[in-house]
Amino acid sequence: MDSNTTKDIVKNAWKAFGTRDAAQIEAVFTEDAKWFAPPGNATGAALGYTDFVLDRTTIVRFLSRELQTLFVGDVQSTPRSLTAEGAVAVLETRFQGTLSNGGHYDNDYCFVIEVKDGRIYRMREYMDTQRGARQILADPGEARVFP
Repeated sequence: MDSNTTKDIVKNAWKAFGTRDAAQIEAVFTEDAKWFAPPGNATGAALGYTDFVLDRTTIVRFLSRELQTLFVGDVQSTPRSLTAEGAVAVLETRFQGTLSNGGHYDNDYCFVIEVKDGRIYRMREYMDTQRGARQILADPGEARVFP
């Protein structure tokens, strides 16, 4: 796959995520898509996740319904860089928002995204999990769920 096409797919996916529309979000992922998030990350822990490998159904529910119960206002994902080689892209972004507890969330993320058949096939998420825990959880120890 052409690198520019991969970048366009990722940009369009991020636009779809921002709509919170389940159908639009579902359309950007392959049926067998997987999202690998850091085990014990604060967002997942706060929402009750114990498995941090999400399938397409879970990804759609997370982005269209669950995320907005934790991040209730001023939500922004601001891309800093996007590079691609063939069907693999790396997106660096800053995520900010107002939390349901009234606090402010601000963290940097890096996503390694594999594209197949014009849609996202695999997404690996990296972030400062301890920074996230300090901002989201009353007890950051709640995020320490390691295999």
